[in-house]
Amino acid sequence: MYGTGFETRVIDPASLAFDIDGVVADTMRLFIDIAREDYAITHIAYDDITHYMLEDCLDISTAVIGEIIEKLLDGSRDEGLRPLRGAREVLTRLESTFGPLCFVTARPTPEPIHQWMLKTLSVSASGVDITATGSFEAKADVLRERRRRYFVEDRLETCFDLERAGITPILFRQPWNRKAHPFIEVDSWQALEDLIAF
Repeated sequence: MYGTGFETRVIDPASLAFDIDGVVADTMRLFIDIAREDYAITHIAYDDITHYMLEDCLDISTAVIGEIIEKLLDGSRDEGLRPLRGAREVLTRLESTFGPLCFVTARPTPEPIHQWMLKTLSVSASGVDITATGSFEAKADVLRERRRRYFVEDRLETCFDLERAGITPILFRQPWNRKAHPFIEVDSWQALEDLIAF
């Protein structure tokens, strides 16, 4: 059974942090665009991405997947990276009302995505705090250090790790996390906004 969530307006914004890819940034759609534009791969649809490890669900060579991911991470294609619907509005509201936004990503470096966030959210550099851990497993330690009790995440396996660490995951619904789980789940930024105590 999928998690169904809980009462509205219960999350203290000061206790909330966010993943970026698949939560704020529509990274998988950019993956599909790069595959089409640079490699003439036209047979992939968004809903085909049923596993976070792309080689487990897509009929593309591991080498090509690696090249596309490198283009996603180095910032060279960020002009095509768009925010998920509603992300800009909710995050801008949070930052203007409660101060700096906290993001924790498994990306190896924060610089390219930091610049994208500043342009996308139209906030000052001090309004966005991004920690790049380089691994999914390191997120819990960063969140504990920053005293964040809730984390919005799209990778289901990470949600289980966070729960074991005493952090409440909020799963952002995506085609690659459609397995049974006990977590709070949202399918849009509007649904997430309804959980936040503004």
